[in-house]
Amino acid sequence: MDDPRSYSTKVRAYYHRRAPEYDDWWLGEGLYAPVPDKWADERDHLLEEIAALEPKRTLDAACGTGFVTLHLPGEIIGLDQSDAMVAVAAKRVKDARFVVGDALDLPFEDGSFERVFASHFYGHLEEADRLKFLAEARRVAPELVIVDSATQGGVERNEWQDRVLKDGSQWRVYKRFFSTSTLLAELDGGETIHSGRWFVAARSPRYVRSGRDEIPLARHAPA
Repeated sequence: MDDPRSYSTKVRAYYHRRAPEYDDWWLGEGLYAPVPDKWADERDHLLEEIAALEPKRTLDAACGTGFVTLHLPGEIIGLDQSDAMVAVAAKRVKDARFVVGDALDLPFEDGSFERVFASHFYGHLEEADRLKFLAEARRVAPELVIVDSATQGGVERNEWQDRVLKDGSQWRVYKRFFSTSTLLAELDGGETIHSGRWFVAARSPRYVRSGRDEIPLARHAPA
């Protein structure tokens, strides 16, 4: 494979160019029509579960167009590397603040938030970047909530996907699919918010219990 920095740059370019049509995936329109049976029902149920979370000062990392940000409770700041994504999100979610920035190098002080939230971002990270993101999320908030793609047919997998945009451009993107048990193991514990055919969601506090002691996650993060 090419230099990882080259891949990261290409993925950023892909999502920047995809901004005008990103919501098509959530809505099952355009290149994503028709959606599979019950997909929209589960999507709506997932959004209800997200809206039911306890309101907190939340950073929505890699917020994209704000489709999910709109449902987050509490004081919200959305961050995305693409100014095109941020422009769409800011129009959609009027009572949130949005900034352009890198989710792997968050431009915030330690403990700036009560929760970091990320939807369909974690599953695109290869191992080194996955660990960077977890370290940054734990640095700025005591709670992490991850929403991502569920395993299909019970098979956990990671793969390189060839994707096409409406303009005909072709892109190669890394993608992972999770069971809730795998996701929680990588987050070092927590609780399931949603476990369905298409989506998984988990909430993980900064500390987990081991016997009678509270142990910081950073002391036994996955290698």
